[in-house]
Amino acid sequence: MSERLVLAAGLALIITLVLSPFLIPVLRILKFGQNVRDDGPKRHLKKAGTPTMGGIIFLVGIIVSALLTAEQPTSLEMVTLVGITLGFGLIGFVDDFIKVVMHRSLGLRAYQKLIGQFSLAFILMWVSVHWLGRGTDVAIPFTSIHLELGWFYYVFVSLVIVLMTNAVNLTDGLDGLAAGSTMFAGVAYVLIALLAAIHGVAVLAHETDMAVFAAALVGGTLGFLRFNTYPARIFMGDTGSLALGGALASLAVLTKSELVFIVIGGLFAAEALSVIIQVISFQTTGKRIFRMSPLHHHFELVGWSEWKVVIVFWSVALICAIMGIIGYMPTLG
Repeated sequence: MSERLVLAAGLALIITLVLSPFLIPVLRILKFGQNVRDDGPKRHLKKAGTPTMGGIIFLVGIIVSALLTAEQPTSLEMVTLVGITLGFGLIGFVDDFIKVVMHRSLGLRAYQKLIGQFSLAFILMWVSVHWLGRGTDVAIPFTSIHLELGWFYYVFVSLVIVLMTNAVNLTDGLDGLAAGSTMFAGVAYVLIALLAAIHGVAVLAHETDMAVFAAALVGGTLGFLRFNTYPARIFMGDTGSLALGGALASLAVLTKSELVFIVIGGLFAAEALSVIIQVISFQTTGKRIFRMSPLHHHFELVGWSEWKVVIVFWSVALICAIMGIIGYMPTLG
C-alpha cells in the first residue's frame, strides 16, 4: 500500500512538473492573464498578466495519477472522487473563461455558481448515502459521538461542502498560499483515508483508493508550487481552487469526516469567516474590522511581506491538519 501511495504522489508530481513549462507559455501567448483588483495591495499590480487557469495542469496530474495507481480505478468510489473534483473544476473553468477570455469582470453570477455547487454537493451526498452506504450520521471531532441527522444531513453537509469549497477559493490570493495549504490538508486525508479503511468507517472500507487519490492530490499541489510560489509564474485560477475544494470535500464525505474537514481546513474557514465578518460589519455599522478581506490581505496591508504571510499561513494550515487527524481518531470509536 505504501508503494502505491508513493507512486500516486510521485506520478502526479512528475506530470505537473513536466506539463507546467509547456503550458505556461501557451497560456501567456493566449493572453490568459490574471486581472488584479485596483483596491488591493499595490504591490499586486505587477502580477497583472501572469498566466492563470493553471489549475488545469495539476488537475491532469492528480486525475491521471489517481486512475493509474488506484487498485480499482473504475469503482464508484473513485469515479465519485474524480467526477466531483472535475465538476467543481469545470465551474471554476467557466468562471475563469468568462473573466479572462471574454473579458467580463464578473464571470459567472453568484447564483449560477451556487446552483452548480449545491447540485454537485447533492450528487456527492446522494451517491455516498444511497449507493455507497455512507449513512446520514456525522462524527463530532475529538469525540466518539455520531449524530444521526436523517434528511437534515443533506441540508447541513451541503452547506459545509459549498462553504468550505468557496473558502479554498478565497484563500487563493497570494502566491502558493492555496496550493501549499491544500497540500497539508491532502496529507491529513491520506492518513484519515487509511484509518477509515482500517477501522471500517469509510464507504467500501476494504478499498484504500481514497488514500491513493489524496496522495495524488498532495503530489499535484506540490508540483504546482514549483511554479506558483513567490514570485509566481502561473496562478491556478478558480479552475484550480474550486477543484481542490471539491476534492477535499469529496474525501470528507467518503471518510465520514465532514466536521473534521472544518478543523483540517481551519485556515480556509478563517479566510471565509473574515470575509463574512467584514461584510456584516460594513453593512451594519459602515466600519471595516479588517483593513481588507480575505484575512491574508489584512496582514499584507499591516506591513507583512507576501512571503511572510504565506509562511505563517502555511504553518497554521499544517497545525490545522495535525489537529484534524487528532480530532478524527476518537470518531473511529
